Amino acid sequence: MKLTLTLALAFTAAATAAPTRPAITAVSHLAVYSADMAKSDAFYTAKLGAVKGADPENPAGVRYYFNPRQFVEVLPLPAGTPEKLRMAHAAYITADAEAMRAYLKANRIKVPSKLTTGKDGSKWFEVADPENNTVQFIEQPKTLPDVPVNPLSGHIIHVGMITHDQALMDKFYRGLLGFRGYWAGGMHPGHNTWISQQVPDGRDWMEYMLVEGKEKTGIPADMPQATAGVLNHFALGVGNMEKTVTLLAGGERISEKSDGPKIGADGKWQFNMYDPDGTRAEFMEFHAVIKPCCTPFTAPDPEN
Repeated sequence: MKLTLTLALAFTAAATAAPTRPAITAVSHLAVYSADMAKSDAFYTAKLGAVKGADPENPAGVRYYFNPRQFVEVLPLPAGTPEKLRMAHAAYITADAEAMRAYLKANRIKVPSKLTTGKDGSKWFEVADPENNTVQFIEQPKTLPDVPVNPLSGHIIHVGMITHDQALMDKFYRGLLGFRGYWAGGMHPGHNTWISQQVPDGRDWMEYMLVEGKEKTGIPADMPQATAGVLNHFALGVGNMEKTVTLLAGGERISEKSDGPKIGADGKWQFNMYDPDGTRAEFMEFHAVIKPCCTPFTAPDPEN
């Protein structure tokens, strides 16, 4: 009788144990809105060299692949979208989407009642982070698309987004999801406004682009769309910036608006181009070439 009771209690405890967080291994994609899909197509294919593909998440959208696992998703700008908003969501690869959904639900995050499954077999769901940004967790399909090597870059190493309250966001990204610090800096010494944290089970990262003002979420009212596009961005890792810019210039592929190349505050070479709606595509070398400003790196760099 005692043994039976002990086993029953053990079974009950196991059944009610809090779910554990599955692995979050990499950036999957950034989804952006486009006011002119044809112009966006020219930018992502002809200038960035991405491979165009159908969008299993949205039949009206297009995926632009940089490798079989990572892409930029371009969606037609919906009617009624706030004038300056061009970022739809940021997405991260998880080993088990259903386990991630259960984990977040157990931690009192509002989640959908079930996963969505795409035509390619991928599974995903979306939640809102503390500042109401849409965050997607995607379990990739068993069969990935055939994507040839991109001579410019085959790796999205980070995504960045406008952020108002670092402490509040840290509770979600670092506390609940397990993201870990990578580097922090800014334009002015002693005032860090670019806060980077790597995914917990990989080396890609997401970057808070801290802004000040009365707003608690979204794009500040007095911020131009061009500035919002600088902050809500994605970055492509490159091994050698000189070769990258030479390839772009030699092929007449530099966008109408661009800046750099330059060494950023983190000590890495970078070069920026902008899609037709102002979203920044940042080319960045994987490793710093000089000592970084502001703080040291606290985690290993991504690799090619």
